[in-house]
Amino acid sequence: MSSDRPAGEAASATAGDPAPREDATAPAPSPDHPEAPADPAPATAPRGQAERPGEPEADEATADPDTTADQHPAPPAEAAREAEPTSEADAPPHEAEPTSEADAQPREAGEASEAGPGAESAAEATGGARVAAPSASDAGAGGSAGGGKRSAAAEALAAAVRAVERGEADAASFFTSARGRSTAARPGGARPNSPGHAAPTPGAPQAATPHAAGPAGPAGGAPTAPSGGAGSGGAPASEPAPTATAGAPAAAGPGAGPSGVGSPAGGAGGARVPSASAAGGPAELDGIRQVLAAGGAPPHLAEQVVRALGEGAGPVLRDDPWQLLAVPGVRPEQADGFARALLGPDCGPGDERRSRALVTWLLERAALEGHTARESAALRDALAQHAVPDPDEALRDAVAEGVVLVFQDALETPGVAPAAEDDEAEQPVRVLLGLDRYALAEESLADGLARVINTFEPDAADSAPGARPETDAAPESDAEPEAEAAGPAPDWEALADAAPSPSAAELVRAAAGHGLVTHSGGESARAEAVALVAAAHARGLRAYAAAHTDDGRGRLGAALADSGLPAALAVTVAGLLAGAEGPGRDADGAFRLDLLAVLDAPQLDVEAAAALVESLPDGVRLVLSGDPGVLWSAGAGRVFADVVAARACPQVVSRTPDPGPIGELVSGIGIGELSQVEAPGKEVVIVPVRDAGDAVHRTVQLVADSVPRAIGVPVPEIQVITVGHGGAVGTRALNAALKERLNPGPGRFGGFDPGDRVAYAVAPGRTVTGTVTAAEPDGLRLDCGGEDVLVPRARVADALRPGWAVTAHQAAGRRWPATVVVLPGDAGPLLTRAWVYTAFSRGERHLSVVHGAGPALPHAVAEVPAAERTTRLRALLRAQNATA
Repeated sequence: MSSDRPAGEAASATAGDPAPREDATAPAPSPDHPEAPADPAPATAPRGQAERPGEPEADEATADPDTTADQHPAPPAEAAREAEPTSEADAPPHEAEPTSEADAQPREAGEASEAGPGAESAAEATGGARVAAPSASDAGAGGSAGGGKRSAAAEALAAAVRAVERGEADAASFFTSARGRSTAARPGGARPNSPGHAAPTPGAPQAATPHAAGPAGPAGGAPTAPSGGAGSGGAPASEPAPTATAGAPAAAGPGAGPSGVGSPAGGAGGARVPSASAAGGPAELDGIRQVLAAGGAPPHLAEQVVRALGEGAGPVLRDDPWQLLAVPGVRPEQADGFARALLGPDCGPGDERRSRALVTWLLERAALEGHTARESAALRDALAQHAVPDPDEALRDAVAEGVVLVFQDALETPGVAPAAEDDEAEQPVRVLLGLDRYALAEESLADGLARVINTFEPDAADSAPGARPETDAAPESDAEPEAEAAGPAPDWEALADAAPSPSAAELVRAAAGHGLVTHSGGESARAEAVALVAAAHARGLRAYAAAHTDDGRGRLGAALADSGLPAALAVTVAGLLAGAEGPGRDADGAFRLDLLAVLDAPQLDVEAAAALVESLPDGVRLVLSGDPGVLWSAGAGRVFADVVAARACPQVVSRTPDPGPIGELVSGIGIGELSQVEAPGKEVVIVPVRDAGDAVHRTVQLVADSVPRAIGVPVPEIQVITVGHGGAVGTRALNAALKERLNPGPGRFGGFDPGDRVAYAVAPGRTVTGTVTAAEPDGLRLDCGGEDVLVPRARVADALRPGWAVTAHQAAGRRWPATVVVLPGDAGPLLTRAWVYTAFSRGERHLSVVHGAGPALPHAVAEVPAAERTTRLRALLRAQNATA
């Protein structure tokens, strides 16, 4: 690799040696990069502080991993002003502008969460498992909000808890009791009236997982909570259910509407569908404004309150002021102040309404860090930190009132096989608490994957080209190409022999005989998935490949076209779910396809994955393919890692290395090694910097001059990637400097000018980059990779950010001809192996590293893996395997 540094200055160490020396990854200086000024303007290192007064703390207002927890909390009035999103790729529509990646790094760099140090590993195991439960005296009146009588559902659940406490039943009774699974559910087996229907997952709550209902079905696509029944995820009918953050990510279902680039809703990771209209009537809004004003909160929060709490939000908020925590950006201390203003002396830290709202808020916050559930000990610690006087009682009350669901999972000891089901030895368990939203999504996903496995029959699936019957006419779409077999289709073995590589042949053979297959590999491995789609197409099957981003779809389409197939066989997951791309759905609401290869599978969150798998037909082949080294999904869950760890299906690991110096460098990072690579064509260049000001200066210099001149990559094809949004070298500072150099202007149109590069948050977790081409009365027009997109005027302030510099999470799933990765001096605590791997692997031809992090970089690569996420999918899949 080449090195570019100011004259007389030693390169920063990147091989673990804190002393300045010649970098192992950075040979001699390159004359093609101009030197920085001898005296760059001094700048303080970024500290992740709030850039504007009154921003709500970013880690509470965003699902974006690239955020910080260093901001000071704002009062409700200030929080409301920043509650709408600011266009971060992984942020929901309500996101306040974060300042660094620290919020993501609880899951990437091990940052302590609100649950307290060590909470992640805490387990509760007393005689196997003892679920936090109310005592017999607690089951009477006074359980509901405001001291009212508990509902029948809550009383039934409280009785079950007492039975466990008295030893009359074990904790499994929480999961095996009847809970009214809907007839639409297809746990572990076929669709209704089809062969191969398997039993539900033992030990899993029997929650409804309705089948995606085609274009006329419900928007959202994610499983919904059952109504009624002991232990149902929703709150009893006597009080409104604690509502998850209205803008939190959720998978869009078939009824979610268009999910193309110009659509503000829908798509994988789209906004959660509120329980009522997003905007109440004038009278209702006026009533909510009066309640807000009485509590000292800004009246313009009214519409957000309606989105969060639904119809009748005014009375709900007056009776239970802590429901204000459901509004994006509101923090517990702000909700406490609001409650004190409304309730006066009746307000106290031990109020049941407060503890219930806090439990929900803590679990929603955990979901922003990727967890789908939390251990009871972690929640107890977090409640204690928020001055709840009796955290155990608070958790018992939350379970009894249906605010949360309770689960027990067997604890696994590394190197020790799980105990057999008939093994009488007592197995340690952990008690988990979770919101119904994520619990039902994981259960639906586990059941759906079991159905894919159990309904697949190799002989029936492809006995003849085009053998699969159609239940109704295919839609008129050029995205539904049908194979025209001129003669007998080649068999799978012949297709495998003709595959372009041994790994591609292995993948073809695995998919030929199994309904579910995982496929791991780097960028080069994408060609193996393309080869599989081509082989299936040759067999006469309807095969498609789905990517996470529009850029990924474009690259897939080009690869398919090179193989002689229509580019329309490449889709995005969001477009496929919304019906904007792909083959459409049959009369049962299932996709019209026989094989689906999902690339970028690590980017699938649990809700998007559940919606996707629920929409697959029986007998389908599903291949989950991706690079295990990249950052996990912005939303909750770790679907790809859990499926691989559960060993529920054949696993194909690509042996095709990524080519060139960048591929060699990234491959080493994937195994924890930061090695020197030879880069004769300046494919990799290290640019040491002294401080934040130097980092900004050199970044602008690289983008505007050095890379275009020395490498031949034009400015529009160069992407800057940095560790976060705030601070002296965050995206905001870098974008301001890059705009001043590349496209100076007053920002006449919502802060933007024609020619500005922007990042457009189409939906939470989905960002596209583009260039402003014009301003119109209806909004700003963008060119997004050749696609003309109009951003509605009302969304410009929310969904657009300057896009010359983005974060690694925003860049995941995309690639550019050249990238400039910026590592400022204080980036060390935010760096992980997965972050470095993702950032360094985004460049196709060239990678420049503006390096001021010193030994923190090799330390992160060698010793800082991604932080674990607490999920249940692996345990659910293993339980299914044990009973198969």
